Amino acid sequence: MKKTILAFGIVALLSSCGNNQNQQSNERSQEKMEIKLDGSSTVYPVSEAVAEDYKATNQSVNITVGLSGTGGGFKKFERGETDISNASRPITPLEDSTCLAAGINYIELPIAYDGIAIVVNKDNNWLTKITVNELNKLWEPGAQNKIKKWNQVNPAWPDEEVHLFGTGTASGTFDYFTEAINGKSKSIRGDYTAAANPNVLVEGIHGDKNALGFFGLAYFEANKDKLKLIPVDDEKKEDGDGPVIASQETVKNGTYQPLSRPIFIYVSKKSADKPEVKAFVDYYLENAGKLATEVGYIALPDEVYTMVKKRFTDGVTGSAFAGIDPVGVKLDELLKVEQTAK
Repeated sequence: MKKTILAFGIVALLSSCGNNQNQQSNERSQEKMEIKLDGSSTVYPVSEAVAEDYKATNQSVNITVGLSGTGGGFKKFERGETDISNASRPITPLEDSTCLAAGINYIELPIAYDGIAIVVNKDNNWLTKITVNELNKLWEPGAQNKIKKWNQVNPAWPDEEVHLFGTGTASGTFDYFTEAINGKSKSIRGDYTAAANPNVLVEGIHGDKNALGFFGLAYFEANKDKLKLIPVDDEKKEDGDGPVIASQETVKNGTYQPLSRPIFIYVSKKSADKPEVKAFVDYYLENAGKLATEVGYIALPDEVYTMVKKRFTDGVTGSAFAGIDPVGVKLDELLKVEQTAK
């Protein structure tokens, strides 16, 4: 009898252990896989749209999209805290070297085009166009505490204070704007209203007749009832097109210069080797054009998406923009040169 009881107890114990292991295994299998994105406020609407669309049919994956600005996103990426970094400009040499020093190899993937909108208050009835030179007079570092009125930039404009609004220093839009207008990234007057969230800028300009500001075109499109969009004349170009208004068409065909640029995601190579991240990025690149257009951005040409997909499939690491001034670069030509060289 004792042997029978002992045998029964051992069987029960083994069965209990087996059940516990199965339960733990089931719990692990039910845990959602994590994919973390962070970075640019400009790229955020695209990545958020892709993430929501993807999660609708892939509920085993939890995707979070943060909003730290391009520079802030790269800092998290450099520390290995994120799988994908959203960026509204190419990675800088310093960010690149910091990533490599930390063992973070990355794949750079352009996902859409965007333009930087120059906007004023709806009640502004004197500004119908603006030149790159006039923008430079307003925004260059030497203008701080000196250029305070509209007529100091152009005598035809009123003798009234001008109030400037723009993205913050962690923003890729800030970096690109300062490079394009002032000739050097992060070179700008300091006495302007800066905000990381473009919606704050929208409200500030909407409430101030003497305001002028810059941010991504998609945020203007979402608030066109509140603001007035100003055409930009790139008079530095001998073959310039005169004043050109930012639109999906002028950004895509390259006539809105110098304030058109590609936007990116940067994928950690280590993360890209994970099946769930690879599947998500494949989906992102397959649907980026459609979803980017839905949220106000400009799809890349089909041939460019084909080259970008090949870049990801081949696991090409590093930046195609290394050593290249990104202002005015044609993405299709850049990627063709890169892929022909390889």
